[in-house]
Order: sequence, then C-alpha cells, then structure tokens
Amino acid sequence: MGKNQNPPGSSGGDHIETVDLRKALEDRYLAYALSTIMHRALPDVRDGLKPVHRRIMHAMRLLRLNPDQGFAKCARIVGEVMGKFHPHGDQSIYDALVRLAQSFSVRYPLVDGQGNFGNIDGDNAAAMRYTEARMTDVATSLLEGITENAVDFRLTYNEEDEEPIVLPGAFPNLLANGSSGIAVGMATSIPPHNAAELCKAALHLIDHPEAEVEDLMSSTPNDDPDENMVRGPDFPTGGVIVDSFDSILESYKTGRGSFRVRSKWHSEDQGRGTWQIVVTEIPYGVQKSRLIEKIAELLLARRLPLLEDVRDESAEDVRLVLVPKSRTVDPAILMESLFKLTELESRFPLNMNVLSHGKVPGVLSLKQVLREWLDHRKDVLIRRSRFRLDEIVRRLEILGGYLIAYLNLDEVIRIIREEDEPKPVMMAKWELTDLQAESILNMRLRSLRKLEEFEIRKEHDALSEEKAQIEALLGSDEKQWKMVRWEVEKVRDRFGSTTDLGRRRTQFADAPDHDVEDIHQAMIEREPVTVVVSEKGWLRAMKGHMADFSTLAFKEGDSLKLAFHAQTTDKILFLTTGGKFFTIGADRLPGGRGHGEPIRIMVDMENDQSIVTAFVHDPARTLLLASYAGNGFLVKETDVVANTRKGRQVMNVKLPDEAKLCLPVTGDHVAIVGENRKMLVFPLAEMPEMTRGKGVRLQKYKDGGVSDVKTFSLETGLSWLDSADRTFNRTKDELVEWIGARASAGRMVPKGFPRTGKFG
Repeated sequence: MGKNQNPPGSSGGDHIETVDLRKALEDRYLAYALSTIMHRALPDVRDGLKPVHRRIMHAMRLLRLNPDQGFAKCARIVGEVMGKFHPHGDQSIYDALVRLAQSFSVRYPLVDGQGNFGNIDGDNAAAMRYTEARMTDVATSLLEGITENAVDFRLTYNEEDEEPIVLPGAFPNLLANGSSGIAVGMATSIPPHNAAELCKAALHLIDHPEAEVEDLMSSTPNDDPDENMVRGPDFPTGGVIVDSFDSILESYKTGRGSFRVRSKWHSEDQGRGTWQIVVTEIPYGVQKSRLIEKIAELLLARRLPLLEDVRDESAEDVRLVLVPKSRTVDPAILMESLFKLTELESRFPLNMNVLSHGKVPGVLSLKQVLREWLDHRKDVLIRRSRFRLDEIVRRLEILGGYLIAYLNLDEVIRIIREEDEPKPVMMAKWELTDLQAESILNMRLRSLRKLEEFEIRKEHDALSEEKAQIEALLGSDEKQWKMVRWEVEKVRDRFGSTTDLGRRRTQFADAPDHDVEDIHQAMIEREPVTVVVSEKGWLRAMKGHMADFSTLAFKEGDSLKLAFHAQTTDKILFLTTGGKFFTIGADRLPGGRGHGEPIRIMVDMENDQSIVTAFVHDPARTLLLASYAGNGFLVKETDVVANTRKGRQVMNVKLPDEAKLCLPVTGDHVAIVGENRKMLVFPLAEMPEMTRGKGVRLQKYKDGGVSDVKTFSLETGLSWLDSADRTFNRTKDELVEWIGARASAGRMVPKGFPRTGKFG
C-alpha cells in the first residue's frame, strides 16, 4: 500500500481543494505586479508622485507643517504616515522623506529639513529622532485646493481614514523633480527639469493645442531666460549635457533615450607655468566620495599616466582638484581620458513610463506629459469652482435667512423664548428653509450686534457677483483655459530664472572633438618594452629595450621567431598565414614572467594558421603583401588595423597557398626571389594598391614559390647581406639583365647572393 498523502489531522479529503498550480501562480504574480506598478514604483503623471511621497505630503498637511510654521520631528511624521496611510516599514518612509529634502537629489525640494539629511558624498541622514522637517512652498503648491474637493479621496488601508488619490498639483512636479523606479516588467526614469521652462512650454501648448514636441523646445538659449522653453534636463547638481539637439528632441518625442552629462571643470593657473584642473559640478546621482575613490584606484593601477594626484577641497560646494603629471599635459586630453574611465561623465536614462490618469502605465512624450498635467489642472479648476459655487449658494441662503431675522428680530426672539419647537414655527411664519431656520437658531447672541442690513446686503451682493463669475467660468471652455493659463504663469514667475531656485543649473555644450588615438594613448603609461614572439605563437612583452635576445627562454620544442622594441602606447600588428591581420595594444600583452600566453587566447585565430610576422603600427606606411604562390599587392597600413578580436581579412588565400611576406615599402622598385633562385626586378608602380584581395602575379614559377621580396630605390641600387654579414650592392646598370615585366620568370640570382635565398 502507498503512504497516506493526506495532511496530518485530516479525516480523508474533505477539506482539500485542488488548485491548478500554474493558474494560481499567474493570478498571484499578476496581483503582485499590479500592486507594484500602481501603488509603489510608478509616479502619477498628474502630480508626479508615487504613493509614499503623496502620503508624506498629505500627513505633513494634516500636521500643519506649513513653510511659515515650526518644524516637527521626522519620527512623528513617519509615525503618522505609517500608522494612518502607508502600511510599510518606517525606514522606507524615512528614506523617501529624506530624499525629498536633499537639494542635490531633488531639483525643487518638497521638504524643508533641519538637521543632518545626508550629503553628496553618499553619507546617510541622521536617525529620524534627531531630524526635523516641514513643507516647502513647492509642496504647498502641490496641495493647493485639496480641501476644496479638488481631487477624489479613498479609504486608507485600514478604512479608518481617507487619503487623496492624487494631489491637485499646481506645480509641474513630474518633469520638474523627475522620478525613477523599478516595477515588475517595467521601469521609469525621468530626469529633473527647469520649472520655468516647463511652464513656458505648457503655456505654448495652451495657446497652440496642435503643437508638436519640437515646438515645445528651444534649440538655442534665448536672451531672456524666462522665454526659453524646454531645452533638456536641469539637474540639481548642474553639469554639462553634451548631446546634440536632434538626439535630445528624439528622446522627448519617443519618451525614451538618454542624456550624456559631464562634470563642469576649468583650468586654474598656479603661476610659473603650472596649473591644475578644478571640477566644480559633477553628474547627477554620482557620489563624490565614490568618484574620488575610483580616480585614486585608477591612479594606483597606472591607468591615468597624465594625472599626478586628486584632492577633495569641497566645503558646501564641490571642488575636486586634479593635478597633472607635468605642465606640458593638454588639459582637454587629460579630462577626456577621465571622462572615458570615470563617472566624471555619466549617462542618465530617460524612460517616461508613468501612470496615465492614475490607472494605465505607458511611455509618454513630452507633449503628452504636459497635456495630461494641463488637463488635470483644468479638472481641478472646475472641481474647485463647483465647490466654491456650492459654498456661495449655501451662504446666500443663510444670508437670506439672516436678513429676515434682522427685519423681524423681536419676533424671532419672542418665538425662541415662548415656543417649545421654534424651528417649525419660524419656517411656517416666514417660509424659511431648514438651513435658514437652523442658522438663525445657531446664531450666538454676540452676533446680533453685527447683524446689520447693510453688512448682510453688502456680503450678499459680493457673493452674488462671484457666483455669476463662477457660473460664467463653468460655462465657458475658453475662460477655463484662460484661468489655467493665469495659474501656470504664476508658477512660472514664482520659479523664474531671476530666483536662486529657478535659475538653470545644467548647461549645454558640444563634446570636444578629440582624436580617439590621443585619448587612448593618454590612458596608457608610456614605457619601453620588448615584444617577443615565439615560433609556436606565444607572446610576451619584456620590460625595457633588450639588447641581447639570446638569453630568452622558451618552452621545450619552441624557439624565438622575432623580437622587437616598442612602447606600451603602441599598437602591435600581427599577420597570419591565412592573410588576416590582428591588432593588440602593447599594454595588453602578457608580462615577461614565464613564457607569456598563446596569441589564440587574445584573438580569434584559426588553429591551422600561424604568425607570419609582427611589427609596431605606423599609420604613415604602406605595406607590400606577398603570398607563397607569388601573388601580391600594396595596402596602406591604416587599412589593416583591426578593432575586434576577429581581426581583419586583408589577403585572400586558399590552401596550399598562404600569406608569406609583409614588408614596409620604400623606394620605387621591387626585387623578388623564388625558391628556384631566380630573381626579378620590376617597377613598384606595376603593383596595385588595394584594401583587400588576392593581388596580382609578381613572379612566375614552374615549381616552388616565393623566397623573399625587397623594395628599393633603383638609383641607389640593390643591396643584401651574405652569411658572413658582408654587404653586396648591385647598381642600376648592373641590374639591367634582371629588370623585366611583372609576372615574368626572372633570371638566376647574381654572384654572391646568399644560399638562404633571403636578402638578409
């Protein structure tokens, strides 16, 4: 019998419910995903806030922590938020509160903090029991009108209180302060922007609803900064954006892209020709202490040969001092090398994935975000106007009752004194409404002194006029937009470029166009090395320029193929028998300890091929390539450099033919010797220059192949070395019988030519 599969204590299978595991997981994960997207990670396009931030703002309003009031302990605020609205940990709420107060994290802080709220070095804020906070003017703008039925409220998690679904949002918070978050299957990343520029773009959109994204942006700065529309992000930490206007425009059109932000720096003269670089602004989101650590690590690793030292002289402001190795260093090249290797340059992603109408997540363009904010502002205006209208109607009704009471004051007092139920008697006698009778009965005796007909009529007329204005506003779409426009203009002026908070911090510039080679070399310390290549393809770079190669040791069965002097900043070119060129930086070659490493570890070289030759790259040279079968062509050395591990195929050869020779071109003639010891001399001009190919026939053979090739100037003659290191030379006249047409067979080599068949 099988074991009992029922849980302990069950009497059979009466209480067991069978569930499809896949469906159960799908349902539960979907519920979790929706919860994360809606109630945690994505901001609402209307007020730019996630639920935790909205709840903090709402709780601070209930605690009356207005900008003109005193501060309250953060622990009290966090307790209020956690106990009433946000059923999550106190630390996560406090972290959100701290971020809203950090002027280097938020472009327009919503919280005014007192105490240690962290710093740009990445140090944490003090514990919540030590810090205090209150709202800023920006926060009050977001909450403006919340008591006037401007937005809907919903029950909190324990259904004891109510919380706003969204804030009225008189400030364009989503784009002005930005947002970032990771949900399930989607993320959001919005950089901060300049509020005055956003308001200007919004005003343009009100006037021209059909405007496109390019119409809402300024490609060049205006003389009057307040006339600028959106130019790009405006980070609280400043910096310089080095993207082109076209790429920025494309990002705002699609809602996706990224911005390249560089530190702001200048060169500071130290006198006597010495100088240092001072960095005054670093990219947004970069921790200064971590940045300095990274630069120091690169210095120790000798990856920054142009830099001598880095110092942090920051106080309230950022001041990083970079000391160059020598006064001859180019500051721009030094900074380019730092931008490449450190977070002095960083990319900030743009992914405007937000909750549209508080319900649907989607990636919106700049125009769509501003459009939804303006529509929300119009909706808030209508709701507040209706709320005010209801208040006026109610007050006018009460004033009508007061006027009747004033005109019949003695009778009213008599009825209240003598009648057991004065309310229905008064309602019947003067045809009062329930509200009017209740208001008269609830009046204090001291109010009788103020109850004058003139005052009542004056208030009645003023309210009647306001009522007519509100009714006209509610009946006209044009007047509503005019009112929204006026509100947006108020925000624009409040955060204009003349204010410290509103002044643009991030600048725009074109990235300097420096030679990539110069920057690459600036990142490598220049040192002499000796490059050693073995017959079996093992590479190493010995420190210094060795004079005697005979002391080099190799693996058993291996020997020296070639060795030459180079600098660590050089590129080393390798040609294989398959006609492929590979490029390896001399600084990347393994050190001189041991036997080095096989070339196949560093590049993707085929197993059946071997190294023909290796040499230091010189971009000014032209090379002559020749295959064993006697084909060849000329190629510029710049055309053979390979930037990837795969290398570059330059000479097309098929087995049994293979690449045999590669030499730099000098002079005007070519001398070629075959294994059959026949030599041919022909003009260099007869060889074509190509970037890739099989080449043309250089010399014809019945059997065997090419042995050696040399280029030379006919005027100075052809020379070679014999086995005893004696130099032989044949002048122009002595070479006449070997000079012929390219691709002919040639004649037997001159007397004294080495038996090796090589020119030496």
